[in-house]
Amino acid sequence: MPQSPSRILIRATGAAVVAAAVALTSTSVRSQGVGAPMLNLEYDSFTLDNGLRVIVHEDRKAPVVAVSIWYHVGSKNEPQGQTGFAHLFEHLMFNGSEHYDGEWFEPLQRVGGTSLNGSTWLDRTNYFQTVPTPALDLVLWMESDRMGHLLGAVTQEKLDNQRGVVQNEKRQGDNRPYGRVNYNLYEGLFPVGHPYHHSTIGSMADLDAASLADVHQWFRDYYGPNNAVLSLAGDIDLATAREKVQRYFGDIPAGPEVDAVKAWIPVREHDTHEIQHDQVPAVLANRAWVAPGLNDRDRALLDLAAAALGQGRNSRLYVDLIHDRSLATQVNVSVTPFELASVVDLSVILNPGQPAEVASEAIDRVIARFLETGPTAGELARAVAGINARTVRGLEEVGGFSGKAVVLAEGELYAGDPLFIERYLDWINAATPTDVRDAARRWLSRGWHQVDVVPAGRYAAEPQGVDRSAGLPPVPDNLPKLTFPTVQTGTLSNGVRVVLAERRELPLVQVSMQFDAGYAADAGGTLGVASFAMAMLDRGTTTRDSLAISAEAERLGAQIAAGSVLDTSSVTLSALAGQLEPSLALWVDLIRNPTFADAEIERLRGQWLAVIAQEKAQPESLALRLLPLALYGRDHAYGVPFTGSGTVESISSITRDDLVAFRDAWLRPDNATIFIVGDTTLAAITPLLESAFRGWTAPAAPRPTKNVADVQRPSSPRVILIDKPGSPQSLILAAHVIPGLGTDRDVAYDAMNGVLGGSFTARINMNLREDKGWSYGVRTTLQGARGPRPFLLQAPVQTDRTGESLTELIREFEAIRTSKPIEQAEMDRVIAGLTRGLPGSFETTMAVLNSLMSSARYGRPLDYAATLTDRYEALRLADLQSAATDIVHPESLVWVIVGDLGTIRDQVEKANIGPIEIWNDDGQPVR
Repeated sequence: MPQSPSRILIRATGAAVVAAAVALTSTSVRSQGVGAPMLNLEYDSFTLDNGLRVIVHEDRKAPVVAVSIWYHVGSKNEPQGQTGFAHLFEHLMFNGSEHYDGEWFEPLQRVGGTSLNGSTWLDRTNYFQTVPTPALDLVLWMESDRMGHLLGAVTQEKLDNQRGVVQNEKRQGDNRPYGRVNYNLYEGLFPVGHPYHHSTIGSMADLDAASLADVHQWFRDYYGPNNAVLSLAGDIDLATAREKVQRYFGDIPAGPEVDAVKAWIPVREHDTHEIQHDQVPAVLANRAWVAPGLNDRDRALLDLAAAALGQGRNSRLYVDLIHDRSLATQVNVSVTPFELASVVDLSVILNPGQPAEVASEAIDRVIARFLETGPTAGELARAVAGINARTVRGLEEVGGFSGKAVVLAEGELYAGDPLFIERYLDWINAATPTDVRDAARRWLSRGWHQVDVVPAGRYAAEPQGVDRSAGLPPVPDNLPKLTFPTVQTGTLSNGVRVVLAERRELPLVQVSMQFDAGYAADAGGTLGVASFAMAMLDRGTTTRDSLAISAEAERLGAQIAAGSVLDTSSVTLSALAGQLEPSLALWVDLIRNPTFADAEIERLRGQWLAVIAQEKAQPESLALRLLPLALYGRDHAYGVPFTGSGTVESISSITRDDLVAFRDAWLRPDNATIFIVGDTTLAAITPLLESAFRGWTAPAAPRPTKNVADVQRPSSPRVILIDKPGSPQSLILAAHVIPGLGTDRDVAYDAMNGVLGGSFTARINMNLREDKGWSYGVRTTLQGARGPRPFLLQAPVQTDRTGESLTELIREFEAIRTSKPIEQAEMDRVIAGLTRGLPGSFETTMAVLNSLMSSARYGRPLDYAATLTDRYEALRLADLQSAATDIVHPESLVWVIVGDLGTIRDQVEKANIGPIEIWNDDGQPVR
């Protein structure tokens, strides 16, 4: 699925009734292993009589509750001829149930739900959302209604529609560079008959064959409460959880027992190798081995081996193929853990023109050496620190794809232990180099399968449950408001402003220095220099080379990222609080002392050119490279590729002098602000910053400026087609400029966009995805910029519906301005979602940091997020309609459409939008 509550009377439940419904209640506290981080994942659990297992974790840092429900069914359960069915069924679960036959997202967005989604994988299907605490009854009612009362709402029309949506999701994935490699990899790695032999997305033929009877049987077989785990984490306690879960789920009958599928690690005595041709700019070598499932200690040891082999700049394959020999642009080794068997996945993307044999030779040699010696003590220490730090960071959220509710549910589902993550970390922290070497020998010496993707040519239930006759539970008006941390400010002696917000729940500190630069600073100079210069900061300083920087960050469990967006550049540190001082020292070294060594420039240049080639191969990034030129022209600061990567010509010409000039002009103390969020205080960190930046002063030269002048909208549409032969989808982008951020109208524009295309339930997505099934997802966004910014449409649609999709999109744009004005109910839904979702949106320290940086970037008060509720609630219907009139102008859109020209040109001409131009992937007219 796309990434795209009111007080009720609670019927008294006697203690004896509750006790009878609960098979087990337990509270678990961490038993800490040597060196393992303290996770604070205490939980309670109980089981209803119908078999539903429930886990409860209390975390009061925000007034939200994460609700995550996991069904122990995935694509491994699909019989022959029904591949893709588990995922198709997941889509149908969002299309209404018997007592609420509407879109799943609408009521949850209205109450401020966040992280609303579902996913299907080989072993499981999960559904999750994070809601304000008073909305808990609503989401439990809805989850229980689709668990216990779904089939009456599943119609042939819904099946046909979601079949089309899933097929477009498949087309969209297949249309990306290297998007089909996993099909071949898993088919070659697992034998016919193995549950992992086929992909989760399935085949087009099997999706076409899925019947309504199949849907009903799948639900009856696998969606009983006894095949599920419900995890609740956040602003909730055991007593509340037990009463509510019993009330909503207790009357759902158990389903049939699902036979457990036993571990099956295929015996592979020989290596196998195949070639796949695709429209890609460079060779991908993807090698994989089978290994034990996720509950096995060897899986943890292989995670450590993978980190040493192919994660980070000090990993062996990176050093060999990228740092030392400049033969590749990307390497990665990881373990994908599954229930029956895991997959050790090694991938290398070579430089354009390099043959696959280069990768195979390096892989053979590096793996053989590793099996002989195992990791060094330093490699192991860095790998352990990285896994510990990633685990802690992931647990900042209670929900989402990787938060506390997910970790606890996954442990219970697969291991019968919600705290399995702690057993895993104990294995990680107790591992020795010999342990890791021996595990690698056991599994990486077995037969592997490799797919080389090469460039192709251009060719027991309670007797009575909750009363559902009244529909969805009502929602209280007094939902919790956002409590934004107090913003403190200071100034260093060299004039650098410091902005800090304390968040003390976890031992994490986020620090970022933001400069008024960005890739808008490229205009008039060398395109891509801002992003390239920032990427060079961690590739060598006067005290450390690139590998030493990476090794120190890994040792400290720190993450440092330097980069640019349109208007600003930044260097961001994520540090463990106990390692803050040495982590700050490393961060400051990158800012103050980059060397821009010629050897590192050449190494990065090769990787960068490969990235540009990949951007040109991916429809959306290709369109985003070319759109700004048509929108702004060459002389405007924003007339640069929106990817920030520059052009082949500009990157090929970049010199060290260009990078030094960028640093001297833009990375200076009078052009910088430091933002800090996390487990520290202004008093504690200011002396550290003063010491680190002593002697760093502003140069005499004035700060440079950028041309972000207003741009006039064109008086008629412009249509640009870019040929991608054989593409199963067309990517439609359209844009015109609107006023820059930082005005009083921003909230009205955002709310209007929520109605038109800014959410799953917005008009254009409901039209092209839910009503017609022509797309996996369509959206409009109001891009961020100080100057004139794009109102942007993004619509990947199936190729044979390109022309009709254009007609529908234009009709929707015109309708919101004229024939179909915004309705009060639409406005209320959007405003409720925007305001009530705020507490859950600022759960993490990084979210708070990004808000502070954004507010500064666009000239808003630093606590702007804290004022959003009042700003949105002050809006009236006339404000949104006025916003539509202000910023929706279909007659001024610049259309960039990437697709199979031979198939779509006639369709676009029949849509009669305007004159058609044909461009190549460098933005040059060809016809």
